[in-house]
Amino acid sequence: MIAIMPTSFFDHLLRLNHNHRQVSAGALVFERDDPVTHYYAVQSGEVHLLRRQADGTGVILQRANQGAILAEASFSTDAYHCSAVAVEDSTLIVFNHQTVRDMLANDPSASHAFATHLGREVQNARRRAEIISLRRVADRVDAWLVWNNDILPPKGSWHRMANEIAISPEALYRELARRR
Repeated sequence: MIAIMPTSFFDHLLRLNHNHRQVSAGALVFERDDPVTHYYAVQSGEVHLLRRQADGTGVILQRANQGAILAEASFSTDAYHCSAVAVEDSTLIVFNHQTVRDMLANDPSASHAFATHLGREVQNARRRAEIISLRRVADRVDAWLVWNNDILPPKGSWHRMANEIAISPEALYRELARRR
């Protein structure tokens, strides 16, 4: 018997007709309450999902980097619940809203892959919330390293790690220097 690797949800999406969209840093991809007409995946760059507070400040709900699917909750709604803003020049893969919904309704393997994807996203969100709940920078770094097999990202990407564990890049650099 030949073992077949399960297909990721991203792979299912890429089988659909899609386009690419270039967005500049600071550009709005979509605004809260806009009707959902497209779904997006990040090919390169970084896009944040933001929920604006009454005072105008934004809470980041997702930091979507290369390979991330943006705003998965919008797959089951008619309007976006938050805004999406490119924080650096980015290339997005754009999928038609109805085409994706049809795939999920008619392809059990795509639906299973989507459920698996969402489960991993929940795990990642819980892991990040638990790491952020730690008070000391050293504890956050330790916890992040445990989840990442004690492997630091390449030096040029440390700022992303700092963002992920909600500390300043400078605090991360100081902690890593202290450990040497």
